[in-house]
Amino acid sequence: MASVSPDNFVKKSLPPSLTSASAPPSLFDGTSRLYVAYTCPFAQRTWIARNYKGLQDKIKLIAIDLGDRPAWYNEKVYPENKVPSLEHNNEVKGESLNLIKYIDTHFEGPSLLPEDPAKQAFAEELLAYSDSFIDPVFSSIVSKGENISADGVAAFDKLEEFLIKFEDGPFFLGRDFSLVDVAYAPFVERYQFLLSDLKKYDITNGRPKLTSWIEELKKIEAYTTTNLDPQVILAHTKKKYGLA
Repeated sequence: MASVSPDNFVKKSLPPSLTSASAPPSLFDGTSRLYVAYTCPFAQRTWIARNYKGLQDKIKLIAIDLGDRPAWYNEKVYPENKVPSLEHNNEVKGESLNLIKYIDTHFEGPSLLPEDPAKQAFAEELLAYSDSFIDPVFSSIVSKGENISADGVAAFDKLEEFLIKFEDGPFFLGRDFSLVDVAYAPFVERYQFLLSDLKKYDITNGRPKLTSWIEELKKIEAYTTTNLDPQVILAHTKKKYGLA
């Protein structure tokens, strides 16, 4: 399969990905920087949060080429050498779930958590559960079997159950787009077209709440501006994991 570069498909207003040949930015000069990779769903979480808060001018987006990472990123920015990471107040922090909470609480802009204590508690439950959704579905996608696993099906059924809890809106916490939607959207987005292509499985079939949620996400500009062409993600995933 021919190599597909995500930089060929990113929106023209976005910066190109930095490679091993790229010079570093002026590090720790007081500028807040969010380090992402355009193909990474964990990084996409933080990118969505930044956008939703209206921080495009406050947090500079720096894209890293994960296939050809600059040495300075590991040596001078983030020793974990992965994305996302956030340079803020002359410190660097990582881990996507921690970062979306940090961005929400340490920067101005609309809150990504409602004031309702019951909804806040449910948000923490769903954020803690997110890996339990991500892992079985991903394992099913990269497996050699023709069909999605029973655990993968159960993971989507669980999302449908979560989306039923609050009836005052289409999102996980009801009326308002929140950190929970930010956490799940990049993965559901990818899993939908990967499972359709690789396993011939429709994640929306028999799940009206999930279907509605996906449609509502398409109205959130902070999210849609982070989307890559599905064919780019599909080609990237197939190449990376050796899938047919």
